[in-house]
Amino acid sequence: MDAISVIRIKRDRGELTPEQIDWVIDAYTRGEVADEQMSALAMAILLNGMNRAEIARWTAAMIASGERMDFSSLSRPTADKHSTGGVGDKITLPLAPLVAACGAAVPQLSGRGLGHTGGTLDKLESIPGWRALLSNDEMLDVLDTTGAVICAAGDGLAPADKKLYALRDVTGTVEAIPLIASSIMSKKIAEGTGSLVLDVKVGSGAFMKTVEDARELASTMVGLGTDHGVKTVALLTDMATPLGLTAGNALEVRESVEVLAGGGPADVVELTLALAREMLDAAGIKDADPAKALADGSAMDVWRRMIAAQGGDPDAALPVAREQHVVTAPRSGVLTRLDAYGIGVAAWRLGAGRARKEDPVQAGAGIELHAKPGDTVAAGAPLLTLHTDTPEKFDYALKSLDGAYDIAPAGTAYEATPVVLERIA
Repeated sequence: MDAISVIRIKRDRGELTPEQIDWVIDAYTRGEVADEQMSALAMAILLNGMNRAEIARWTAAMIASGERMDFSSLSRPTADKHSTGGVGDKITLPLAPLVAACGAAVPQLSGRGLGHTGGTLDKLESIPGWRALLSNDEMLDVLDTTGAVICAAGDGLAPADKKLYALRDVTGTVEAIPLIASSIMSKKIAEGTGSLVLDVKVGSGAFMKTVEDARELASTMVGLGTDHGVKTVALLTDMATPLGLTAGNALEVRESVEVLAGGGPADVVELTLALAREMLDAAGIKDADPAKALADGSAMDVWRRMIAAQGGDPDAALPVAREQHVVTAPRSGVLTRLDAYGIGVAAWRLGAGRARKEDPVQAGAGIELHAKPGDTVAAGAPLLTLHTDTPEKFDYALKSLDGAYDIAPAGTAYEATPVVLERIA
């Protein structure tokens, strides 16, 4: 077989055979298929799609490219969560220790930023000393001693996905449903978790812009998980507006700690609790109350142990960007729209994300929101604060905020969109 023939089949809207899929994944993992060839194939998949049989085989080939983990030695049932990515989506940070505090083990394999969406590992690496890269033995030890671990997938776990994940970020192919589904599920199935809750984002700041597309992705992933013996459920959640009041790495860690301390923005708390309840139910834990674990400090205790177990200092000061720029409200009234995509792109341009897979990110870069849709704002009052170490980026970031918010006359009625839109099981 050869890469060009495989590319042409999908370019011409054909169906790849199981043998072709197995070969191209294996050859790409070994370096026989070049990045530019896999980029062309990924774009053809984005444009022309894959059927259910192709997606299932692609996922199986990704799993077969590496090892599979085993958590059967743990005394707790395992439950994991995955988000398809959004703006201000720091939910994993308070969620993993919260679910662990309620009796489940949470082996959370997370990723880095993709495009305008933030990455959990990028956020946690803003904590001095914290390590994302753990060996399998280290991961199991942290999981066993603290109940939760958040780390990068090891080199042996779905290595094909690790290469393709980084490539998609810089080739405009992140949004391909077959590639999203197979990327997520290959890692989660190979990871060995007993149950999985999917947070599928919908709206301008998500890769799935419509409920229909999000429902298709969620259903595909639930089917893949179920077929591999992993109890899987999905929530469709709103991403038209950023989650919480921050978008950026250290900024989001700070907000997550506020949630674990019993405070934080209402939407972040609501979604954290909704996902926690789904994870605990999927793991068969029926009598735990995650709201109580937030209120009594037990989730915070797990967070501190988890961060320390991975080399981090939970008491250390978080990085702060050297420069700030305040965007003020141009007029008084009711903020009726704050576009998640515009905020996400601005944060990315400020240095919170990466343009190339090898780029570093700025720990302190990002955006603070001083109001959310439904809030009353006054002319001249702070609306957003932009943070970066490189002030020459401000003008570029501000361009993405043109038209990113609407302010209606005072007294305008505003109806909030629910945080959780649908449940698919």
